[in-house]
Amino acid sequence: MTSSELENLVRIGQLKMEPPSTAELSGLQRSGERRLNDAANTGLALESRFDLAYNAVHALALAGLRRLGYRPENRFVVFQALPHSLRIATPIWRVLAKCHGIRNQAEYEGFMAIDERLLTDLINAAGVVREALRKESGHP
Repeated sequence: MTSSELENLVRIGQLKMEPPSTAELSGLQRSGERRLNDAANTGLALESRFDLAYNAVHALALAGLRRLGYRPENRFVVFQALPHSLRIATPIWRVLAKCHGIRNQAEYEGFMAIDERLLTDLINAAGVVREALRKESGHP
């Protein structure tokens, strides 16, 4: 699957073309699946679960993009490309964009403003991305 939107991201330098690697795709999907499972562990701190869920969905979204032969130049473009790489609806993308901003604030400013609702939304969004990747990859 290619799209003019992904090709436009190549033209403006946000993506570059690079053949996919089966080992990389398997590793990203495995990492995403495991982290997403661990994010459901209510015995962990909310911040830890957020980190796990965010990194899980990033790995899964990256696998979707890499599967098509694209490599991103930054973290955010992985989420920005989801409507074109895995046919993810805009409401899911908006949750991920919000969580990306929160992740950056935590990483660069040391402040993480999350609650159970946002974490639930993130985990649900990650589940949608996981299912889309499974469908596109032909895996159950």
